[in-house]
Order: sequence, then structure tokens, then C-alpha cells
Amino acid sequence: MTDIKNNIPVRAMKESDWTSVANIYQAGMDTDMATFETQVPSWEKWDSGHLKICRLVVEQDHKVIAWAALSPVSTRAVYAGVAELSIYVATESKGKGLGSILMSRVIEESENAGIWTLQSSIFSENTISIHLHQKAGFRIVGYRERIAKRNGIWRNTYILERRSTREF
Repeated sequence: MTDIKNNIPVRAMKESDWTSVANIYQAGMDTDMATFETQVPSWEKWDSGHLKICRLVVEQDHKVIAWAALSPVSTRAVYAGVAELSIYVATESKGKGLGSILMSRVIEESENAGIWTLQSSIFSENTISIHLHQKAGFRIVGYRERIAKRNGIWRNTYILERRSTREF
């Protein structure tokens, strides 16, 4: 599947993409701006913590340079239409609009799969990610002060959500 407007190849993530996905994830961790996680999990652990749908990658020259995936927010059936979004772009590929392309595609695919709410928890300092989400229709619904520590430092996060306008 290719993003027609930008001719950017976006496709479903495969297990064989894991090394590239994990490397991009690690680079995000190294910024101290992307996640509370400090170690990349095994494929099996990552796979079990994410929905099987809406796992997407962007490829350039047969190399994965960005990815997106959804995690369930709860195991309760009433929350089956609510998921947490993660988007990561390789350091050398930032600033090219890949986050927006992935965001658009994951919104479309998630709505087609019956997801009515996407949410993200973003470090307060990560203004680029906050802007990306707001540009895609997310709104800030909460602020968590000193919610958890990363590398021994208390961090604050914004909670953003996007509600679908489709009828479910």
C-alpha cells in the first residue's frame, strides 16, 4: 500500500521487520523523550502487548524508516474500541512528514477496524509529537505531573485523544 499523495510506501508490519522496528524504538528511547521504557523488549513480548491490527511501517529503499502500532488500553470488552497509539520515525528520516503519513493511515485503518478512540501519552517536552497529534485531530484531555520516573527523573505527560466522527 502506497500513500498516493506522497508516493511513500506504507505497509503492514511483519515479524521480519522487528530488527528495524526495534532499532528505531531504541533510538527513540535514547532521546529520553519517547517512552518510559528503557530497554527494547523481545519480539514476543512486544507482539503480545500490541493489537494485531494497524501495525504499519514506512519503507524507503527496502529499509523500514518509521512504524506505528496500537496497544489495548484495557482487557475489558467495553474498551475494545479504545487503543493507545505509538509512532516512531528513524532519526535520519525525521522532518519529512512520515509521522503525518503514518498517523493518517493508522487513523483510517483503526476506524475501519472499529476503533473509536485513539489515545497517546506524550512527555510534556515532546512538543513535536504533541503538535503531530493535534494536527491529526487529537486534543489534550489531561496532564499528569510527576507520573513516573525515567532514569531516576520524575516526568510529566500529556494525555491526548482523538474521537472518531464515524458512527459505531
